[in-house]
Amino acid sequence: MQQNPYAGLKQRQYRSRAPRQQESDFNELEALELYCGECRKAVPVRKRLLLVLPEGDKYEYLCQYCGSKVGDKIDRNRY
Repeated sequence: MQQNPYAGLKQRQYRSRAPRQQESDFNELEALELYCGECRKAVPVRKRLLLVLPEGDKYEYLCQYCGSKVGDKIDRNRY
């Protein structure tokens, strides 16, 4: 029968962190690369303001190489 090699050691006591409020670690994500169907690969993108809507600003993401639309987003964080 094998003996436990850690039997004589004290277990380390970890303190729990202070309770955290239910908020995210980040407020917003910003796309740097998206998949382009024309180029058939992930490419760097340019963000362009498309519309100013009552619910937020609408942006579109354009492929930096061919200029085709690869995505869009509505930014609801207004100042």
